[in-house]
Amino acid sequence: MDITQDMFAIFLQDAEQAFSGWNFSYIEDRMFISPFTWSYTTKILYHLRTVNSLLDMGTGGGEYLSSLQPLPQETYATESYDKNYSIAQKRLEPLGVKVIFLQDKNNLPFDDEQFELVINRHEDFSVTEVYRVLKPGALFITQQVGENNNLELNQLLGATEILEIEGWRFSEVLQEVIYAKFSILEHQECKPVTRIFDIGSLIYYLKAVPWQIKDFSPDKYRDQLFAIHQHIQKQGYIDIDSHRHLLIAKKEK
Repeated sequence: MDITQDMFAIFLQDAEQAFSGWNFSYIEDRMFISPFTWSYTTKILYHLRTVNSLLDMGTGGGEYLSSLQPLPQETYATESYDKNYSIAQKRLEPLGVKVIFLQDKNNLPFDDEQFELVINRHEDFSVTEVYRVLKPGALFITQQVGENNNLELNQLLGATEILEIEGWRFSEVLQEVIYAKFSILEHQECKPVTRIFDIGSLIYYLKAVPWQIKDFSPDKYRDQLFAIHQHIQKQGYIDIDSHRHLLIAKKEK
């Protein structure tokens, strides 16, 4: 076995490392995304420090929310993936956060006008439900993955180029937001570059985000993965275009 094939086999084995919560620290210096044209944390931090009630939608394992301490007195988090839910409970409930397992995005288990701020990073949502649970004058701040995110990966692997987020187009989300009587205070879009330094980190990532390539497995795409591995060995990395949106919307009084 030559060194290229030997390295490929080792990276395949390495990608079996367990993934939990929403924590990519295992590959953080092996695959990373270039800076956005905004900072999600900067956009929410002032508002988070000046409210008494907060909802974090799709908290994952609670890693990000816990980093924002001190949190508002009444802070809730939702999570719809059962494994992440238990991790989030252990991490967040000692901080006074109430973690809710969300079964239906169209039925948030909260009162009307309960929250002064709703934040959402990469979680699907119902515009009308978000509007319902916000107090008048309150903000909804969300960062979302765009429909063209990492499509080059699909192309390189010969997989379908249509993501498994059916009907997800941010232009349509914006229209829903306007129709729901939100005022759009800010909308930004950017296409940062994801740089990948080894094939193991790419496999680890694709296993953690199954909506990118719904039938992904290292065995099924072995030949294509090896071709990408060879490219990385020659160039040192491979760059893929990502796609992100930022939206800040206000529920008018």
